[in-house]
Amino acid sequence: MPYVEVSKVVNVPKSEVYEILKEMEKYPQFMKDLKSVKVLERHANTTLTQWETKIMGNTIKWVEKDIFDDENHHISYHQRSGDLHKFEGEWILKEEAGGTRVTLTVDFEIGVPMLAGLLNPVAKLMIKDNCENMLNALKLKTEQ
Repeated sequence: MPYVEVSKVVNVPKSEVYEILKEMEKYPQFMKDLKSVKVLERHANTTLTQWETKIMGNTIKWVEKDIFDDENHHISYHQRSGDLHKFEGEWILKEEAGGTRVTLTVDFEIGVPMLAGLLNPVAKLMIKDNCENMLNALKLKTEQ
């Protein structure tokens, strides 16, 4: 199963980055690849969100459960349904000299075993590019 991990340092405190990340429905306002994020359910430390994004011209849709660990400034997510067979990961925030290292991970599976050898490398590159775009947009948003 392909795994993507991207990281970037932003020059703001971890708590500020975390508060922005928790408001996922606002991501499309500053992350150009995202078409929409809708909160379907909101509970004390979880949300159920519906996502639609463009990756290399292709629209991908899914519903995920997001788990918020406010004490550790950590978010994990797991796809409940959608276009991919598996899509899960986490937002990891670590304090670093003068700012915060933001790491986004994605563990995914396309779900077409016979084509996995052909599709996985291309999908991994596309998802990595998308994740890097998300982190670049987050950096611009937090450092305004």
